[in-house]
Amino acid sequence: MPSDAVLYQAAALCLTYPDDDFRARLPLLREAAPQLREFVDHAAVTPAPELAAHYVRVFDVGNQPSLHLSRWQDGDTRRPGMTLVRFQEVYRAAGLELTGEEQPDFLPAVLELAARTGDLGLLTEHRDGLEHLRSRLTAVGTPYATVLDAVCATL
Repeated sequence: MPSDAVLYQAAALCLTYPDDDFRARLPLLREAAPQLREFVDHAAVTPAPELAAHYVRVFDVGNQPSLHLSRWQDGDTRRPGMTLVRFQEVYRAAGLELTGEEQPDFLPAVLELAARTGDLGLLTEHRDGLEHLRSRLTAVGTPYATVLDAVCATL
């Protein structure tokens, strides 16, 4: 069984937008993280436009279910700013900085942080949010739920 670090990195990749790079990584993801095979096999046989449209439908339209962990904790309060600062502090303490447009509470970024550093603090602090996300994905009937199942099983 691969280490949790490999699983977290693979899960991070599975939860990003399914572009051409994502599709090219599917064989490696399948071998590296057997816990994710159900999702990876689904992604491999689903036509690229259909998989991309599904991702947008599940994660981008209205941001529910959201891959931003502070949303599960703070909702639409003023606290997200403080929560995001906390995420940034953890990244800086690990010597990492986010590049790109994503917020520091974006689940794939948090999973990558855990994979690179072994620090599960943010994941365990947001365990309730991860469980809510997993539950929502299961209710929606999306294969992305199996990715969250595998992650939550390690916490």
